[in-house]
Amino acid sequence: MRAPIGHFDDALPATECRELLPPPVAAAVTAEMVHVDTDPAKADTAVFVAAYGEELLEQSANCVVVAGKRGGEVTLAACLVLSTTRVDVNGAVRRHLGARKASFASMDTAVGATGMEYGGITPVGLPADWPLLVDAAVADTPWVLVGSGARRGKLIVPGKVLAALPGAVVVDGLGV
Repeated sequence: MRAPIGHFDDALPATECRELLPPPVAAAVTAEMVHVDTDPAKADTAVFVAAYGEELLEQSANCVVVAGKRGGEVTLAACLVLSTTRVDVNGAVRRHLGARKASFASMDTAVGATGMEYGGITPVGLPADWPLLVDAAVADTPWVLVGSGARRGKLIVPGKVLAALPGAVVVDGLGV
């Protein structure tokens, strides 16, 4: 599977586009990552693939922030699954975090804790102490389109690079 760079006229190495990225993402991008400048109104996956090509759905992934709770403790984590699936919050996530209850974090929590825009949260540049749960299907995908930390723009990253990010753990069955 080839990188979907041909779909975009302005694909550049992400390290050359740091000014378009939120500070935590700008500090974490590497040479293997490509940035494409996209319309922020088309950031949501369904709208994005309708505008840029339905075939991109198979190469797109969503990153969501979850909160695992046990007793009085809350653990924030990020989950990365292919856009054709949904995160198994009550199964795989809850078990992996050792939580009694797990749920999607509120928008305010996700934005405040990551320094990223809601609708553009990416696994690149997450807080260092967070677990990053990566579905095995993402890790096995040659090139993955993910958010850039902002609604404007996407990153194109090899799945194996995503699986090697700080705090990353590959989890079979995370996306269902």
